Amino acid sequence: MQPRDEELLHFDTSALEDWSEERAGAALNGAHGALYRNHLHIALLLDRWAEAERGRTDTGAGYRAGYAQALEDMAAFLRQAYYLPEDQEEDQYLDRD
Repeated sequence: MQPRDEELLHFDTSALEDWSEERAGAALNGAHGALYRNHLHIALLLDRWAEAERGRTDTGAGYRAGYAQALEDMAAFLRQAYYLPEDQEEDQYLDRD
C-alpha cells in the first residue's frame, strides 16, 4: 500500500539544490501525479536503504559513505520531479512537415 501524500512529502528539503514546493504540488496534481507519487515512495525507500548502508560493518567507511550518498542523491532527484515526462507530445520528433 502506498503511503499518503503527507508521508511521501515529509522529508528535509534544506539539502535539495532545486526544491520547489510549487513544482511538487503541480506534479502531484498533474497528469503524472501517480508516477510522481511512485517516485516519492521510491525516494522514501532509498532513504531507508541509505541508512541501512551506513550501519554495515562488512565494508570500508569510504565505500559506505559513497554508497549512501549515491542513494540519497537519487532520492533527491526523484523528489525534485526530475524524472517525470515532459509536458510535450511524445512523438514531437517524429513529425515530418
